[in-house]
Amino acid sequence: MNEEKVILVNERDEQIGLMPKLEAHEKAVLHRAFSVFILNGKNELMLQQRASQKYHSPLLWTNTCCSHQRQGETNLEAGTRRLREEMGFETELRELFHFIYKAPFDNGLTEHELDHVMIGFYDGEPQVNPEEVESWKWMAIDDVKSDMERHPELYTIWTRIIFDEFYHYIEVHKV
Repeated sequence: MNEEKVILVNERDEQIGLMPKLEAHEKAVLHRAFSVFILNGKNELMLQQRASQKYHSPLLWTNTCCSHQRQGETNLEAGTRRLREEMGFETELRELFHFIYKAPFDNGLTEHELDHVMIGFYDGEPQVNPEEVESWKWMAIDDVKSDMERHPELYTIWTRIIFDEFYHYIEVHKV
């Protein structure tokens, strides 16, 4: 099996190349990514706990799903694909905004991403992929915010960064 490649971009989100995912994280090269936030009718956020066998950030809580676009795939196609692969369901997604962040991990890898943040709405139960997801839960958005402030070590570093941007966006835009 070929190693998955990420799309290298400049700060204007223009593609400048492809690179194996692990190499991009070792070299901290800017690449395109996405993060999906799923809310239910009670305005609760679906969180997932990463599977125990993940090569970084195992068993930490994170947003509903996130990953990298594939060559030729739109942001929304990528978000839909990964939501189905990780959480086992599909729902309509809408892109909210994008921004750049850089976050080093304890294992020497670094996320340096131009992240496209998407939202969707769903009231069902996911059928999670156990290779990707250990557990999941619904949590009120304000409770997520306060829990991250009290217990940041329970959450992935990128979710702490992205959630702050998401929280500010939904406050301002009344999503």
